[in-house]
Parts: sequence; structure tokens; C-alpha cells
Amino acid sequence: MMTSIARRAGHGLTYAVLGWAVAYGGVRLAWTVGEAPVFRQFGSDLVGFTGWRSVALCLAAAVLAVALDRVSTWRPVLAGVAWAVTGALVAAAAILLPELVGFLLFVVSPHFDPTAFASRLGCVTGAALLGLATARYQRRTRGDCPQCCRTGRPGHRRAVPARWARWAAYVAVAGLVTRFAAQVAVGFDSLVQNPSVIGLEVGLLLAGALLPLALVHRWGEVWPGWVPLLAGRPIPRLLLLVPGFGLGAGIVAYFGVGLVQLMTGSVSEFSDTFLWVAMSAYWVLGLGLLAASGDYHLRTRRACGACGR
Repeated sequence: MMTSIARRAGHGLTYAVLGWAVAYGGVRLAWTVGEAPVFRQFGSDLVGFTGWRSVALCLAAAVLAVALDRVSTWRPVLAGVAWAVTGALVAAAAILLPELVGFLLFVVSPHFDPTAFASRLGCVTGAALLGLATARYQRRTRGDCPQCCRTGRPGHRRAVPARWARWAAYVAVAGLVTRFAAQVAVGFDSLVQNPSVIGLEVGLLLAGALLPLALVHRWGEVWPGWVPLLAGRPIPRLLLLVPGFGLGAGIVAYFGVGLVQLMTGSVSEFSDTFLWVAMSAYWVLGLGLLAASGDYHLRTRRACGACGR
């Protein structure tokens, strides 16, 4: 019964990816063969994957979704390619990160383009759907339990973070400290002139200082005593996992693209030395967030009712 329900849910996820590929891929195809909108700020809505490359990316996602649903054995190459396409979709919409942070802090750039923003949201939606399909494929083909597909000894659950997760969190904070040390060295004049950049910096300051540490400490699972009305209550895990994975992936994609552009000699108002230090530090911050979030997810998920894992 449970296996049948899970199978139907898996088919639904496959259809969701296919529906997204038809809808979003259709828009990309129409813009490629016809007349695309004029995007004011960056000249394009996506980074790196425009024109026929964006159409190919949607087609690849659709083909992979079907393959992930049909293949019943573990194929590392298939999973690797699926995660690579998922990462490419996230990287293509990397500009979405500063826009979302700006919205959260009520700071909107004067160059904001609603069409480009909607397109980036559509691209990230496809990445999320394909990522879920890939994760489901891994659980279905690699696990020991037919219901939860987890591995390990029944009843054996870690109560404390893994050592590597703690190191990842501290490295993430170190990346943040390095980033702002570089800013202190060059000054803040250019920073304070751009409201959208200010929003991004403030948001990343909060995420980089508090979020990594919360993921690997007890006060990230139970509200500490100084929090009114909530002290001692469990913290909803999604409250940390959503920003942990979301910001981590966004930071890695956004500043990963920035590092690639820096390698190609893109012109900027900042010195190359500052950009290399700042972008690398942010990239380290994103990787640390992803690693710490992964451990937090494994440590705090509910035990399976069938196997106890």
C-alpha cells in the first residue's frame, strides 16, 4: 500500500517536471526563434544559458525526469548528470539571489525587471522539481528499507552534529569574516551607493553569522531561554533548512558565476584582488551552509515507522 502510494507520488513528480519543461521550455523556444524581451539591467534574464542553450537545458530536464522514473537500479552516472543539470538551472538564475534578499529587506533596485524576475523564478522552479526527482531516485534505488529507503542500523540516530558539519559551519563563518575584512580594506563608499547591494550584504551578514552556527548547536533545535513565549520548544526544522539549503545553493551559484566571469576578465569598479577574495569567501560561505544543512537534515528528520532509521 505505502509502496504504491509512493510510486504514484513519484509519477506525479515526473509529470510536474515534464509540465514545467513544456511550459517554460516553450517560452524559451518562443524567445529564441522569435523576439525576446529587452532586459534592461543585465541584457538577459539568465546567466550563461540563453537562446538554444536554455531550450536544451529544459529538454535535458524532461529526458532526465523520465529516465529517473523508469530506471529501477542505482546508476551513479544518471544521478550525477541529473544533479549537474539541476545545478546548471540554479546557476542560470543566479541573479535571483540578490533580488530576493532585496525583497526581504524591502529594498528594490531601480533597474528591477518583472519579466526577467519571473523567468528566473521559473528556472529555479524547474531546478527544484528536478532536484526532488533526483533525490527520490536515489532514495528509491540506494536504500535498505522499501518505505523510507534509508541505510544504517535500525534505531541508530545521531543526536549531535558530525565533526565535519561543525567544521563546515565554522568555515562558513570564517568566509563571512574574510569577506567583510576585505570590504574594510577597500572601504564602504561604493557599497553604500547601491541599495540592492546593501540589502544583499545585510542579508548575507545575518545568514552567515547566525545560520551556520544554529545548524550545529543545540539552540538551533530548541528555542533558547531568552526567546519570549517559545523558550524550550522545538524549532521547526524547515525554519533552518529552507534558508540553509536555499541560501547555500544561491550563494554558491551566484558567486560561482561571478568567479567564472572574473576568470574571463569581466570589467568591474572593484579591483581584481578584492573581487577574488570577496567572491571566494562568499563561495566558501555557501558551501559551508550546504554541508551544515545536510547534516542538520539527516540528524533531525523523523524516524521511519517501518525500520526505525
